[in-house]
Amino acid sequence: MNLLKAGRIAYTGLHAQRVRLNVTATNIANSHVTRTLEGGPYRAKDVVLKAVPLSEKDPHLRAVKVEAIKDNPAPFKEVYDPGHPDADERGIVRYPNVDIIMEMVELLSAGRAYEANLTVLSTTKSMFLRTLELLK
Repeated sequence: MNLLKAGRIAYTGLHAQRVRLNVTATNIANSHVTRTLEGGPYRAKDVVLKAVPLSEKDPHLRAVKVEAIKDNPAPFKEVYDPGHPDADERGIVRYPNVDIIMEMVELLSAGRAYEANLTVLSTTKSMFLRTLELLK
């Protein structure tokens, strides 16, 4: 495999994992927001990744692409809190559908994948530099 292609594949992985980290951080930061500009509580977001050919010349080499950032369809959490300003007539407050434990797992997973892609880039750079030294 061409070293530059390996670097491009790792770069797409870095980008995808950065998006996952950002979306996860947003979900955690908004885990208690009961009122948004759209109305209602914050709805957690999920990142959809897709494997795509690196190029038309190399369809067997796959890079990663962020396909979409979608709303999580899980139901909102309902808590009885009649004193809350966003409580309905029954005293129920709807909280975001953010599962903090799952978000922390997602955060760790995205962080590890980001580190792995950095290692690929670092190794590719080292191999490239070593090859240049041998050609001198």
